[in-house]
Amino acid sequence: MPTAKTAHYAANLDSIRAAQRRVDPFIRRTPVLTSATLDALSGRRLWFKCEVFQKTGSFKFRGATNAVRMLTDAEAARGVVTHSSGNHAQALALAARMRGIPAHVVMPSNSAEIKKAAVRGYGAEVIECEPTLEARESTAAQVIARTGGTMIPPFNHPNVIAGQGTIALELLDECPQLDAIIVPLGGGGLISGIALAAKALKPSIRIIGAEPELAGDGAASKREGSIQPAMKPVTMADGLRTSLGPLTFPVVRDLVDEIVLVSEADIAAHMQIVWERMKITIETSAAVGVAVACSAWMRERNNANMQDVGVVLCGGNVDLAALPF
Repeated sequence: MPTAKTAHYAANLDSIRAAQRRVDPFIRRTPVLTSATLDALSGRRLWFKCEVFQKTGSFKFRGATNAVRMLTDAEAARGVVTHSSGNHAQALALAARMRGIPAHVVMPSNSAEIKKAAVRGYGAEVIECEPTLEARESTAAQVIARTGGTMIPPFNHPNVIAGQGTIALELLDECPQLDAIIVPLGGGGLISGIALAAKALKPSIRIIGAEPELAGDGAASKREGSIQPAMKPVTMADGLRTSLGPLTFPVVRDLVDEIVLVSEADIAAHMQIVWERMKITIETSAAVGVAVACSAWMRERNNANMQDVGVVLCGGNVDLAALPF
């Protein structure tokens, strides 16, 4: 099996370290917190990397900032374009504003009004489209033709992946004893960056993907050896409904040790536990990682090889009108 040092992937330790130097002046170094209650539920020591406290409320700001800061002056002057209904839209809007360049974000017409307002609040132009992937892509293409802007996708981009990998650099700097890191898995940009950095720094570390049972295309892709399409978007963990991309799939295939699926009931229950006991407002996608950390799968592996486990709390942007509890 290829390793992070020998295989050719979209990013590597050098590009992730370069990304860290590039984004450090603009991002927050998020805290690592613990919880005795969740340690007891999991049967091991858990170390929560709190990207809920990142600017714009999610890890996405890291990758967006790295991608925006890598544009040439000529590219930057024409602005950036993306299509997103969630955290990437907000992250790119703020990253562009901080560089002083235009951002154009295509959002499905059925996106939550609070999300559209947040993107506009960060200074981006919001262009609404029909709520289909085809409409999103065709509308984004029209915007690029109109503005000459550079497309910055949510996950399938080398500079975005490298930016997300800075999480692993921070986490292992603070917690070098980690035996494993649990990472929510959607399009794969987050877990790819973390796996590439962590495996290069500590080859023995285990990278565990966390997916909802109702959006288990990542697990199916790893099992089948090819990208499987996203399932019908019914899981409450809306940030994890996306299928893997051609840049993220090879990393998941080669460097992610296991992908664990959890039920909708477990996602809701662990979201509520974190709100109540840790006093942290996490979104449903972040709760998927917590559910895996406290799952029967994890408890069955109560051995000396996985006693200290990092858990990435990927975001905290919650529509309070749609809470699952």
